[in-house]
Amino acid sequence: MAFTLNVNGKPQVVEAEEDTPLLYVLRDELGLNGAKYGCGVGQCGACTVLSDGVPLRSCFVPAASLTARKITTLEGLRGADGKLHALQQAFLAEQAGQCGYCIPGMIMAAAALLGVKARPSEAEIRAALDANLCRCGSHNRIVRAIQRAAQEMGT
Repeated sequence: MAFTLNVNGKPQVVEAEEDTPLLYVLRDELGLNGAKYGCGVGQCGACTVLSDGVPLRSCFVPAASLTARKITTLEGLRGADGKLHALQQAFLAEQAGQCGYCIPGMIMAAAALLGVKARPSEAEIRAALDANLCRCGSHNRIVRAIQRAAQEMGT
């Protein structure tokens, strides 16, 4: 079945079964590999993308159910000029990732938070990331990176 998704501000016609998870469409059909497969049941957060600005676990949501929504992936955070988003720059500056597997989901969850709260407290950041798992223990650097990005975005 063919359907159109709005991904990173562009209409994308995809050919997939109606129940194909969005993650597979993004990675296999559109070549967008930022979102990662982690658990397959929406519990780890590695596959997080934004759907109309709200974090969405793409590993189990059927892509065909999202035709009326705007989907933003990690790749879509970059500006038209190709520069990294302030969150991406801050994660690099704070060395927030060790293995890096959770980082796309963490950045997307943080982008959603900063989309509704320009200056979140540390507690609000931790709450927004609570459902995103990191096995490396980079949480403190991840929180610092989000605080740094919030400050840079506010200036």
